[in-house]
Amino acid sequence: MPKPTTTVTFPSVEDVAQSPAFPTAMWQLVPHQSGLLPVGAGRGGPVDISWEVHGDGPVKLILICGLGFFKTAFQRQTMYFGHVRGSKYSVLILDNRGMGGSSKPLTRYSTSEMARDILEVADRIGWTSPRQLHVCGISMGGMIAQELAYLAPHRISSLSLICTAAWIENTTSFAENMANRVTMLLPKSLDRSVQYAAGAIFPPDYLAAADSAVVPDSSVPKCNIPAGGYGMFKSNYERFAAQELTKQRDKDGFTKSGFLLQLIAAGWHRKSPEQLKELADKVGHERIMVLHGTDDGMISTHHGRQLIEYLQPGQGLIVEGLGHAPINERTQWFNELLEARCLLGETLNER
Repeated sequence: MPKPTTTVTFPSVEDVAQSPAFPTAMWQLVPHQSGLLPVGAGRGGPVDISWEVHGDGPVKLILICGLGFFKTAFQRQTMYFGHVRGSKYSVLILDNRGMGGSSKPLTRYSTSEMARDILEVADRIGWTSPRQLHVCGISMGGMIAQELAYLAPHRISSLSLICTAAWIENTTSFAENMANRVTMLLPKSLDRSVQYAAGAIFPPDYLAAADSAVVPDSSVPKCNIPAGGYGMFKSNYERFAAQELTKQRDKDGFTKSGFLLQLIAAGWHRKSPEQLKELADKVGHERIMVLHGTDDGMISTHHGRQLIEYLQPGQGLIVEGLGHAPINERTQWFNELLEARCLLGETLNER
């Protein structure tokens, strides 16, 4: 019997912008450290990378953004690890080149160059010890995470690859996805592009459901609480649309050229089966997790199964009904899963 479908009626982005919750969609999580670091000298730089560290604990976690993400996309994980548990974790979030507060050079981008950017930032903030880095990347960020682990396998304590691919197979569905993502750059298509992105990233049931975000309150350290507190939207779709609209209204942070250059980097990413085996052997299979959902409309489940086949990770999860963004869709479950991966890495380090 076919799975029943949920029909979602999307409000317009203008309606979302009128929501009382809209001004509080982005949480004011105050970093413990932040800056703009020039990287890439000798490889086409300098490129300024905007970075923040939340928390001051001994466990070092790097969260790597996907295509077109700002570092604030990880605000639910940033709060969980870097604020509520900030005495245990230090969380590095950054804008990849081409997005947010980072430079947007008009040159060829690659996932390996973006990985080198992140390693330089880690070096500059003193995260240089062996087996110190817990690296988690989602979508294109998972591609960058593969490159980072390939470049510096002995610095990896745990590696979590979320809804990503070793390479994107040239399928019609992917070509259609990318064509639709490009329409996000056209102002007249804003409603359609946000709706398309939502539909590709999240299952319909999640979008239609009441807003499930657990917003910060006064108990969260180093978080500014606006007058009246952080508001709730009517649905998960509205919260996603509010964050997308906030991002796209930032004309300096979100540019057509930056988006397209990141898109090219993701499209050209490739790690061969031989490279993935080498990566896993050097990092340690038990330190690696691959997670993918069966309802991922952005990168098909086949790509997750392929990564599991070639990496033979300690934990390989194909989750029924999960979309492309478990960081939002199943926040508490995902955070606890990532926390367990960090604990495993720390435990292995003490062997």
